[in-house]
Amino acid sequence: MKICLLCYRGNKYCGGQGIYLYYLARELHRLGHEVDIIIGPPYCDIPEGVRAHKLDSLNLYDRRHDGRSILEFNHPYDMLTPFNLFEFGGTKLGMFPEIFTFSLKAYFMIRELALNGHRYDVIHDNQCLAYGLLWMKTLGIPVVATIHHPLPIDTHAELAQTTSAWQRFRQLILYPPFMQGIVSRRLDAVITDSESSAAEIRREFRIADDKLHIAYCGVDTQIFRSGNGHRLVSGDGHGRLIVVGRTSDRKKGILFLLKALQILKGEGVKVKLTVVDEVELNETYAPNLIKKFGIEDMVTFTGRVSNDRLVHHYTSSDIAVTASVYEGFGLPAAEAMSCSVPVITTSAGALPEVVGSDGESGVLVPPEDPRALADAIKRLLGDSDLRKKLADGGRKRIEEHFTWEQCARRCVEVYEDVIAVQKR
Repeated sequence: MKICLLCYRGNKYCGGQGIYLYYLARELHRLGHEVDIIIGPPYCDIPEGVRAHKLDSLNLYDRRHDGRSILEFNHPYDMLTPFNLFEFGGTKLGMFPEIFTFSLKAYFMIRELALNGHRYDVIHDNQCLAYGLLWMKTLGIPVVATIHHPLPIDTHAELAQTTSAWQRFRQLILYPPFMQGIVSRRLDAVITDSESSAAEIRREFRIADDKLHIAYCGVDTQIFRSGNGHRLVSGDGHGRLIVVGRTSDRKKGILFLLKALQILKGEGVKVKLTVVDEVELNETYAPNLIKKFGIEDMVTFTGRVSNDRLVHHYTSSDIAVTASVYEGFGLPAAEAMSCSVPVITTSAGALPEVVGSDGESGVLVPPEDPRALADAIKRLLGDSDLRKKLADGGRKRIEEHFTWEQCARRCVEVYEDVIAVQKR
C-alpha cells in the first residue's frame, strides 16, 4: 500500500504523538509498505526508507511559550498569507489554530501529489482531526485517524485544577472539540490506543462502534531495557523516583505527586524525584507547587533528554511513578516497565490495561489521592522482593503485549477494511 501519515507536530518532545508517528512509520515500512509522512514543525526524525514532506508554519505557540515574541519573523513578508494571518490572530486570542491550518495545507499538498501521479491508498491522521481531513475525503481516498484521547478530557483536567477565571476562559478556547467531534464522526475509521480511550471517544464524540478500532501502542524494547540489573535504594538512603511527562499538562497529575512528596517528607521518608521535562520560560505551574509545598530539595528537572539519557534515568531509579488523572495509553509507564523499573500508577484511564493486575507487574492507586500515592511509594521502597517481582513482571508484560510491530499490523488491518469498503 501507499500510506500517508499526517502529524501536525512531529517532534517527540511535543507529546506522545511524535513517538507514535516515528515508530508506526518505521514498522509500516518494515512490513513492506510505501510510507510518506506529512509533518509540521517542530519536525521529527525520519525513519530510514520513509519519505517526509515538511509543511511550513510560523510555530507561534512555541514562540509564545519559550519567551520569544510572536511578532518576531525571519522575513517581513512572512505574515502576508491567509494561513499565517489566521494563525497569528488566533494565537493572540489564546487559541491553537495550528491544527486547522495544518490540515488545509496537508490537503493542498496531497491534492498536488495526486495530480502529479502520486496517489495514496489511505491517509492516516495522527490526532489532528481538523476540517482539512474532510476535504481529503473528496479526493476519493479513505481517511483514518488515530485519536489517542478526546481533547475535551484535557479541558476537564485543566478546569478541575485551575482557580483563575481568566485561565479557565483561555483553556475553554484553546482547543476546538466541536470541530474534532464533527470531523471524527465523518472519517472512514478511527483507531485508538486502548479500551479506555475507546469508551471516552464513544462518549465525547459519539463514534459508531463499527468505525472504532483498538491498536495498542508499543515500546522499543531494544532501546528501553535494563542496563544494570535491579536497583536498590541508593547508598545515601534516598529512594530514587522518576516521572516522565509534561508537568504543565494537568492530566499528568504532578499536583498530586508533589503533594505525596510533601507527605513523605513530613513522615521522614527520604526520596528524590527526577522529573524528565523541560520547564518552559513562562511555565510556573510545577515550580510554584514545589516552592509552595517546601520540597525544593527533593525535586530535579532534567530538561529534554535523548533516548539514551532517558533510559539512564529510568535505570537509575528505584520506582517510576505515573500519577495521571487520565491516560489514553501511558507510554512512560510502559517504557519504565520495559526497562525493568517497578512502576506505581493510578488506576485512571488506560493505565490498568498497560500495567495489568495490581501487584503483578505494577502497583495501582486511585487517581487524585496523594495519601495513597505516598503509602505506595513508602511500601515499595521498603520491599526489595516486591520491587524485583514488579520489575521482572513489567518487562515480561511489555514483551508479550506491547510492540510497535503489533501496532502496525493492526493498523494495516484497518486500512485494508476501509479500502475494501471504498472499492465497493
